[in-house]
Amino acid sequence: MVETEIVVSQADSNYVKNSLIVVSNRLPFVLKRDSETGKLTRIASAGGLVTAVCPVVIKGNGLWVGWPGIHSNEPLYDIPESDPNDLTPTAGLKSSQVVCVDAKPDIFDSYYNGCCNGTFWPLFHSMPGRASFKEGHWRNYVKVNQYFAEKTLEALERCHQRKNNSSVPIVWIHDYHLMLAANWIREKAEQKELPCQLAFFLHIPFPPWDIFRLFPWADELLQGMLGCDMVGFHIRDYCLNFVDCCQRNLGCRVDRKNLLVEHGGRSVRIRPLPIGIPFDRFVELAQGAKKIFETKQKIILGVDRLDYTKGLVHRLKAFEMLLERHPEHIGKVSLLQISVPSRTDVKEYQDLKEEMDQLVGRINGRFTTANWSPIRYIYGCVGQDELAAYYREADVALVTPLRDGMNLVAKEFVACQINSPPGVLIVSPFAGAGEMMHEALLSNPYEIGGAADVIHRALTMPEDERVLRMSRLRRREMECDVNYWMRSFLKAMGSIEEDEIGTTVMQPVSVNDFDYLESYIGSNFKLALLLDYDGTLAPIAPHPDLAVLPPETKGVIQRLSNHSDVFVAVISGRNVENVKRMVGIEGITYAGNHGLEILHADGSKFVHPMPIQFEGKVSHLLKALQESLCRDGAWVENKGPLLTFHYRETPVNLREPMIAKAKKLIESFGFNAHEAHCAIEAKPPVQWNKGRASIYILRTAFGVDWSERIKIIYAGDDDTDEDAMVALKGMAATFRVTSSQITKTSAEHRLPSPDSILTLLQWVERHFMRRKPRANSLTYRNKNRDLLTMMQMSIDLTPNTLSSGSDDEVL
Repeated sequence: MVETEIVVSQADSNYVKNSLIVVSNRLPFVLKRDSETGKLTRIASAGGLVTAVCPVVIKGNGLWVGWPGIHSNEPLYDIPESDPNDLTPTAGLKSSQVVCVDAKPDIFDSYYNGCCNGTFWPLFHSMPGRASFKEGHWRNYVKVNQYFAEKTLEALERCHQRKNNSSVPIVWIHDYHLMLAANWIREKAEQKELPCQLAFFLHIPFPPWDIFRLFPWADELLQGMLGCDMVGFHIRDYCLNFVDCCQRNLGCRVDRKNLLVEHGGRSVRIRPLPIGIPFDRFVELAQGAKKIFETKQKIILGVDRLDYTKGLVHRLKAFEMLLERHPEHIGKVSLLQISVPSRTDVKEYQDLKEEMDQLVGRINGRFTTANWSPIRYIYGCVGQDELAAYYREADVALVTPLRDGMNLVAKEFVACQINSPPGVLIVSPFAGAGEMMHEALLSNPYEIGGAADVIHRALTMPEDERVLRMSRLRRREMECDVNYWMRSFLKAMGSIEEDEIGTTVMQPVSVNDFDYLESYIGSNFKLALLLDYDGTLAPIAPHPDLAVLPPETKGVIQRLSNHSDVFVAVISGRNVENVKRMVGIEGITYAGNHGLEILHADGSKFVHPMPIQFEGKVSHLLKALQESLCRDGAWVENKGPLLTFHYRETPVNLREPMIAKAKKLIESFGFNAHEAHCAIEAKPPVQWNKGRASIYILRTAFGVDWSERIKIIYAGDDDTDEDAMVALKGMAATFRVTSSQITKTSAEHRLPSPDSILTLLQWVERHFMRRKPRANSLTYRNKNRDLLTMMQMSIDLTPNTLSSGSDDEVL
């Protein structure tokens, strides 16, 4: 798209209730420093975002966060005001409304050219073969997003410091450059008690799941975007792609009908917000532009950045086939292709330019006559008035990208079609415009012959059909202009006095939500329920003794444990006697200290041996932690072989140095430090965790062929449960209870709270109550020594792993 400077009415901004903080990769203007005087000057940028959003930021005394276009060793405090003669939308944006973000040139280049343009651009345009996946670029992308988040927090603090500002500011993050920033903004804003609404808008396509999942850090991207309250895309198809990825990658609960995703205990709204253009301004430009073409030939127009996503090579080949199939157009039709230079320092783009030059030369050499040349090729930028004239006088416009978010060239062409009879618009179905502009002719750019036929149809279309199609296109674009896009966004955020249409909150988890488990469990298999305690069965509490199992949950587990086809085990970080006391149900298996201790239903016990050198260290570490760190609400829980340092009641501003010191102290004693919910666990360095413990429990309960005899449900809420989810991946239905913003999980599904685990258990109860109990489906017997030895070898245990006493197996 060739962008233009335009002025938009600020009428709509009068209705905005909230201050707007816009966060984009670039500011709405570029700074240039004079090499002689050192003074900065500002050059206005252009485009739909600037046109629509700048007046609202200006009128509402909002702020704009972005990179100024230059790198500086010192913070940029001397930002100039706009030129008095500047009539662009950025003219009223004061320097005090700008927050500049900077990074070291090498980091910024890696973030922008390496990750944004080298990875996200081709991947999100469904061209994974052109994408590079380099961890270094990704790490720098993370860094720069953190820089943007820090500067956005500064802007948010400035917003709240204004005495006359009682509304909650809206932070609106834009495009694929900043897909991670929202989570850090939300986290820090909550810590500093700075209320805000967070929104994100993606200006390019969002790919389907089978493409998106190729990105190695796909989960982090999704959760970065889900840090917002509302995520916007151009069209509903992109919304559905995003919702699908959230469900399949993250295991989130979703509502496809109302476009909602549950994440972090919140309902995130996903909304189609098709961007428009300043329609009236383009009409004005077309009316004032001078006549360009002095010819009776029909003109086919293409206007694009020189980018591999635009399908330019395919377009030229389609035009060549048109001349082959329909020689009657020779001498009477010309293609004017305007290609705006893009990323000229990148070899891939240099190769594309060379290919275009060769193809234009070949086609012209093949068909040129004494008085006519088939293709006029302009490589460079075109002025605004000249572009409007091209739009106005073209008989056909080709907007045929291989993939595009929206493509505003199609809309600009329609706005400038003021002549009678009008021209014909041809669009690709793989652009957002192709989804919205129904009266245009659709052309698949990959099908060269079909594209040639569509061009021929456009050139020979009867006048009355051209008038009808163009009049409907113009009416829609006039109504759905750039101001309509801005109003739609503000409406979705509740910032203007209009009611949001549709449901905006996910319904609570219901029993029917788990019906998909019907096909997994079936009607013949037994079920093993492996359940964490704190945060899964019982809500997290300030002190472990206050984490009480809800009576309704206890009742369901009690009834399930009595069913012949259901086996129940509770696997906790607590010591085994404590978790048994907290649950209080006989006849089920308990595992404590993340599986280091296991108490079978028949009373026999398994204890994983501690390394001899660590047996005496626990008490010394306990004393060191108590003396060094037990203050400001922090305390240490002694679990026998494990210790847990709790800091839930410690003020947030004191936690970071306390956590760092606790980890260092734990590791100095030779223990491994693992983070839990507002706690750090000190574990001995043994190769045993909830995953190994889960498999041991299943083998002792069901025999060595357990994986063929049972179905498994595992539910947990923290990183220690991830060990079990990884170990059981592909063999169990796994659920992660999480209300945090960024959680990397191997679980298939996410649930918001222990209440939803209760609902899951109620579904299991309903499922098994419909079954007829089978005789002798669960009985106890003593194993012989050979079987015990075989099992010990299979799980790499030493002979002294098991404590004395019988070790029975549930069959």
